[in-house]
Amino acid sequence: MVDDMTVRDDYLARIGVLIRDARQHSGMTQSELATELKTSQNVVSRIEKGQQNLTLDTLARIGAALDSELVTVGTSGPSHLRVVGGTTLSGAIDVKSSKNAGVALLCAALLNSGTTVLRKVARIEEVNRLLEVLESIGVKFTWLTTTIFVSSFRQSSTSPRWMPTQRVVRAASSCSSAR
Repeated sequence: MVDDMTVRDDYLARIGVLIRDARQHSGMTQSELATELKTSQNVVSRIEKGQQNLTLDTLARIGAALDSELVTVGTSGPSHLRVVGGTTLSGAIDVKSSKNAGVALLCAALLNSGTTVLRKVARIEEVNRLLEVLESIGVKFTWLTTTIFVSSFRQSSTSPRWMPTQRVVRAASSCSSAR
């Protein structure tokens, strides 16, 4: 029985650390998170210290409030794909992600030739700063509501310098690439 309690307490403490880190990463205080969850700051503090039992519903509500998936249930099969060879890829995918995914997708857009369209991108400071950096190195973009059109440069084998090309990728909750 003592071993079961120790394992449970260890899990609660580890989950508490995950929640605390996600909260701090999102820039929220315990009080702000408590307000979102319609509970007290004391409860949030106990959760983060691993001193509060949690239901799956509570974890889901915390994840939604922090825009972070704290618990995921995977499907069978590979979670990563590796593309080998010179085959051109195109298409669209939907990505379930946090509001910060736009930052990573903007960086990934640099690998794509043509215009990249990122849809449902959160207007957060990190995205704005990265767009400023990309613009300073010659990347062109247009931001319409929650959609960003990115046209980057791709080095041509026949040109000694970076030449502008067009490309498209969709972002945050849905991602697509077209040539």
